[in-house]
Amino acid sequence: MSIKRTSLERFRLRRALDTLARKEGRGTELVSLYVPPGRQISEVIAMLKQEYGTAANIKSDTTRKNVQGAIVKVMQRLKLFRKVPEKGLVIFCGAIPQNGAGSERIETYVIAPPEVIQVYLYRCNSKFHIEHLQDFLRAKETYGIMVIDSSATTFATLRGRRLETSKEITSGVPGKHRAGGQSARRFERLREAKLSDYFKRIGKHANEVFLPIPDLKGVIIGGPGPTKNDFEKGEYLHYTLRDKIIATVDTAYVSEPGVEEVTERAPEILRQVRYVEEKRIIQDFLYEIGHDTGMATYGEKEVKQCLESGAVKTLLLSEALDAVRVTVKCTACDYVKQETIRDHEVLEFEQSLSGQPCPNCKTPTLQLAEVKEVIDELAELAEQTGTDVEMISVETEEGQMLKKSFGGIAAILRFKLPS
Repeated sequence: MSIKRTSLERFRLRRALDTLARKEGRGTELVSLYVPPGRQISEVIAMLKQEYGTAANIKSDTTRKNVQGAIVKVMQRLKLFRKVPEKGLVIFCGAIPQNGAGSERIETYVIAPPEVIQVYLYRCNSKFHIEHLQDFLRAKETYGIMVIDSSATTFATLRGRRLETSKEITSGVPGKHRAGGQSARRFERLREAKLSDYFKRIGKHANEVFLPIPDLKGVIIGGPGPTKNDFEKGEYLHYTLRDKIIATVDTAYVSEPGVEEVTERAPEILRQVRYVEEKRIIQDFLYEIGHDTGMATYGEKEVKQCLESGAVKTLLLSEALDAVRVTVKCTACDYVKQETIRDHEVLEFEQSLSGQPCPNCKTPTLQLAEVKEVIDELAELAEQTGTDVEMISVETEEGQMLKKSFGGIAAILRFKLPS
């Protein structure tokens, strides 16, 4: 799966999990349910009915009521599905304390997992069990790892958290000390020849191990000394693997301990790789804007218009974009109005509607009908037209520029729109 798709998917999942992580019940009242594909809905509901009966033994009246209420809500949601979706189903439900003296509200969240879930889980706790979904936020592409020094090279692959050591080869290269009375120059020539042969063997084994991997995202080279750098400077790897070298790192160890060192540093390395990709995307956008080619635009209104026309090739959205679209409706007439406000202003905006007369029928019957994040609205438009969506962090200078100078919304176009 390309990063162009997953940057949006990962953002949506991370945002949902951040919300869930902040939820906390008064006791063990929050229900977490993971249902893998292949399970029958009827089987899961039967299990929940049994848990409902077991919850009747809870001594605390409040806890018993809240747990049983959450179980009922979960069963109601399950009945909306004819069968478990192909990737599984995750439901969180429970009584969440609200602002105010002792008030609670049962909240329900249904998550469509981005990948197939393997676990079948029912838990009641004071927090939602989100750890199985958090695993999906870890990078799943495969990375090749080589730990090289003058004595041996170890080859490994990293996919998500799964590390596999493929093979290890020894060099046969003698140390730098002179032996057997040979002249220093002759010894050095022999050593260089053996080192060159060793590098060729490294390249051959790397090609055999890494080239057949269809989703190889990158190659990381590690090692305790300069040998790794000497290898990288030569053209011993297949050109496709050379192009995929994303980092060369110093390690204290060789062999498997060296591979473990590289793995520990991999999250930061992969984060930097994503930042490099984000920088390139923003630079492409800035080129079109700077050269006034007409092949890029920015601003919510302008980008939305281009999306509706199918003209957008890549939609750029800042992860820090906090704008929401609120829809106000009058319950007494057909008046509808939309406004764009900040996320933190929603509660105050809703309170301001109380007693405010409808501009159409003059009755004080205005209500907040819908709140939708602008990110979601634009992303849905993009998905309808096959547009790539790139979520851009604010961790880079370019990401900050997208947010501050272009309002967090920009687009690179497929074709110019008539002016």
